[in-house]
Amino acid sequence: MKRYTHTIAHTLQAPPAEPEFEQALHEVESTLAPLFEKQPEYKRALRVIQVPERVIQFRVPWENDNGEVEVNVGYRVQFNSALGPYKGGLRLHESVNLSILKFLGFEQIFKNALTGLSDELGGGKGGSTFSSKGRSDNEIRRFCVSFMTELSKHIGQDTDIPAGDIGTTGREVGFMFGQYKRLRNEFSGILTGKGLSWGGSLIRPEATGYGVVYYVVEMLKHFNETVKGKRTLVSGSGNVAQYAALKVIELGGSVHSLSDSKGSVIAADGFTPEDIFEIQDLKAKFGYLADWVKTKGDKYVYHAGARPWTLLEKVDIALPSATQNEVSGEEAKALLKAGCRIVAEGSNMGSTQEAIDVYESTLTSEKPLWYGPGKAANSGGVAVSGLEMAQNSQRLRWTAQDVDQRLEQIMKDCYANCFEVGQKYGSGKGYPSLVTGANIAGFLKVADAMKSHGDWY
Repeated sequence: MKRYTHTIAHTLQAPPAEPEFEQALHEVESTLAPLFEKQPEYKRALRVIQVPERVIQFRVPWENDNGEVEVNVGYRVQFNSALGPYKGGLRLHESVNLSILKFLGFEQIFKNALTGLSDELGGGKGGSTFSSKGRSDNEIRRFCVSFMTELSKHIGQDTDIPAGDIGTTGREVGFMFGQYKRLRNEFSGILTGKGLSWGGSLIRPEATGYGVVYYVVEMLKHFNETVKGKRTLVSGSGNVAQYAALKVIELGGSVHSLSDSKGSVIAADGFTPEDIFEIQDLKAKFGYLADWVKTKGDKYVYHAGARPWTLLEKVDIALPSATQNEVSGEEAKALLKAGCRIVAEGSNMGSTQEAIDVYESTLTSEKPLWYGPGKAANSGGVAVSGLEMAQNSQRLRWTAQDVDQRLEQIMKDCYANCFEVGQKYGSGKGYPSLVTGANIAGFLKVADAMKSHGDWY
């Protein structure tokens, strides 16, 4: 991965072994230049904010079904608590390392700041190198019990409230919650993404996917257009991709791609809701799209080892919803050539810096490829996690319609904030940079709180 040279004097650089974190830091830092030109004192805040308040690493020993002891590494990066208790997911995947978790925790700081919730949230992230794929329920339970036994020493409803993430479904959240309850002898909203019968919120599984589409709806309003009739590419086939696809279809658009780690499926006429439900069942059993497509007709074409961005000649909207760095600079150029008008990230840091440079270079053209960064566009997930916490505190259960309306309004407000700040600190020509707007708006909110606490001066 490309190494980035920091442009702001005296900032701390990420170690060479942390390329994802360094990339995230560079992406934020480079867009803060207009703020630093007007108010250079905020450079001091960046020096502090880029260092986690606390990094916790621990071993997770557990017994597999053969009676053998296995050991994984567990982490919790408690990055910033200026606005409230740490909030961010727990990722269970073999790719987990400190670089990835620090990048995700750093992004989470600003994402949480942009939600505009009345109960503010700090930023954190955690997880383990464990993967549930190929494991029995009993093995997953034993791992989760061991993981939470150590993690419970460092979290609490007023300290750190983790959530689910890649590999951490309602099943894993349930096992972890049960162990926390046994250890602490208390029933509290210590985790979000809980089951509906024991403190979870309606619309939480749908929130990130729905939210990114609600953000796109606001972007399209600037073009005096709607989702209806728009040809959309979606990457991934997990939770975020599934619900983003369903919301696009509900609003009258068409979804022509889904993908997983082995390849992409292109649907010439678009996926149906029934297709998405079948894929939900497939993914719940850790299946692959290559197997699903064998049961379908010629309208579905599988491309082994390929991402979807170069596979259609005409595209209106692209929603990267799988993992980090899934759109390269060359793929961004291919989307531009295909007529794509909007890229909005359902994944975190879904675009490489080279891809972002392509998007941003088009802002002064009549038909830009307008970019909604993940820290804004996919903030619906943590927003509804915050709403779940509010319901837990009040011992209430809101209706699905009520939660969905609140989510839609949060995404409208988030977009408006990014747009207005992007305009304020932009060149005044063309379309405002939403990534600049998101980064400056989130940074200022957190930095000002930190200054009030005496963390920098």
